[in-house]
Amino acid sequence: MPQAALYGTPGIRRKHSIMIHDNMESAKKGAACPSQQKSANRQNEQEAMIRDTLAKITHKIFVLSGKGGVGKSSVAANLSSALAKKGYRTGLMDVDVHGPSIAQMLGVTDLLDITPDQQRILPKQVSENLVVVSVQALMQEKDQAIIWRGPAKTGMIQQFIGSVEWGNLDFLVIDAPPGTGDEPLTVVQNIPEALGVIVTTPQEVSLSDVRKSISFCKTVKLKTLGLVENMAGFCCPHCNEVIDLFKTGGGEKTAKEQGLTFLGSIPFDPQVVVSGDAGTPLMLEGKDTAFTRAFSGIVDNITKQLKI
Repeated sequence: MPQAALYGTPGIRRKHSIMIHDNMESAKKGAACPSQQKSANRQNEQEAMIRDTLAKITHKIFVLSGKGGVGKSSVAANLSSALAKKGYRTGLMDVDVHGPSIAQMLGVTDLLDITPDQQRILPKQVSENLVVVSVQALMQEKDQAIIWRGPAKTGMIQQFIGSVEWGNLDFLVIDAPPGTGDEPLTVVQNIPEALGVIVTTPQEVSLSDVRKSISFCKTVKLKTLGLVENMAGFCCPHCNEVIDLFKTGGGEKTAKEQGLTFLGSIPFDPQVVVSGDAGTPLMLEGKDTAFTRAFSGIVDNITKQLKI
């Protein structure tokens, strides 16, 4: 097992330098590496660790979107929180290298620890049934930019899967950056059994991009659980009139046109912003609001498809 993962990356502590660096370096060097056999052995070892990890996880849910700003990370944070609240052993893996936000949303402020044998990263326990891993929790400086190309990001994601002590889980929720680039593709290639949950907002600007995400899923043969329409309507706290800030109904219409299951609409709720900044997702708080009721319906639609 490699002994120098993130060491040498600015802002990352030495004690976390066990898992990621070797894979990235071998990917960067490619055919020019003088120890190709050694690199191949390490790659085979990493693939075996990924298979061993995934064998202990019953369901893998990949939350993705075609466009930034649609609340994808908020959906991922609240989905994992809702599943954990129902008693399912749940892990949340943030693979957004350049703009990780899951650590903030789940209140993860400390750096991640490693196992005593220095072979695996320990996910952060945020509730009785929920553990989290994010690249943000490996950085000494939270505003430190991570400037990596594709091979480095691929190596990190592979190690987040195989070199983290996830243990036995009912669910692993994966939050990737928007779009159809390196990170989503790496997730699909390494977790082919993952099921997609696509997030959009109702307006056409978002829907035009989410159709690209749907095309991505079809191209890479990623099965989907369905589509979520986020920020569908805002209820005025003074008169209770519902205002469609980003239109309404676009998500459901697109789901029907594309042959996808429509999982439900989530209203715009300012408390989601407050709870995200505070590090406690609304679905973890257990409050009864229009948002939590709508989100619970989406979770029920997901678990029904999985027959659990």
